[in-house]
Amino acid sequence: MTQDATGDGAITDDTDDTDDALAAPTRTEVTRRRSAALFVALRDADGSAVAQGTARDDLVHLHLPLVEHCARRFRHRGEPYEDLVQVGTIGLIKAIDRFETDREVEFSTFATPTIIGEIKRHFRDKGWAIRVPRRLQELRMQITAATADLNQKLGRSPTPRELAELIGCSVEEIIEGMESSNAYSTLSLDASDGSEDGPPSMLDMLGVDDHNLEHVELRESLKPLLDVLDPREKRILLLRFFKNMTQSQIADEIGVSQMHVSRLLTKTLKQLRVSLEQD
Repeated sequence: MTQDATGDGAITDDTDDTDDALAAPTRTEVTRRRSAALFVALRDADGSAVAQGTARDDLVHLHLPLVEHCARRFRHRGEPYEDLVQVGTIGLIKAIDRFETDREVEFSTFATPTIIGEIKRHFRDKGWAIRVPRRLQELRMQITAATADLNQKLGRSPTPRELAELIGCSVEEIIEGMESSNAYSTLSLDASDGSEDGPPSMLDMLGVDDHNLEHVELRESLKPLLDVLDPREKRILLLRFFKNMTQSQIADEIGVSQMHVSRLLTKTLKQLRVSLEQD
């Protein structure tokens, strides 16, 4: 308040809008008031089922930013962000159903542990590549927490016995829990390190296609035909095509001329070909 410069004593109000801005409710306050009104409608015993359902849906949409905030804490842990939001929304719905309006606590304070707990449960149940018993899943979480605690106290990695003493179980159970951690995440055979000049994927290093597989059926068809051949003809055939010996080497091996070996091979192959075609 200031006096008019004309000197007539008139009092004018030259304050700015700062006080009005400060008096305006914050977004948090608006959310709190809106949430309180919706809970009243949701808990109204005389209200219709439609009105209660609408209030419940509005509460979910009103607090989705809280779910998204909690889900962002678990990003880059191998699960899509959208899936984490969906799981967190389930926790939000559970919190809405359990919340008691007569408690002197903000709903967001009550809902946050429920939302985070639902997301953690999702990682515990769905993050395992190989299904392991719930007992080992919970033991793994205890081992992780105890390891971090003992690392700070001891200044080194704890031994299984030290972990067992802190958790209250046997050393064998600690070892079993540590081994179960290998089932939590696995590496795809197609995975690489992501660099352009990095090593090939594991799948590319696991061998090549065996072209001999194309001839498996043919070899299996020849087996009974080889059994009925003359012993000398069968031996010549095996030396030529299974031991890769030349006709001259075969001739020296069985004590006949190279020309005779050639004639026997021609005769035997023709006989086999005719038998295969008849089959």
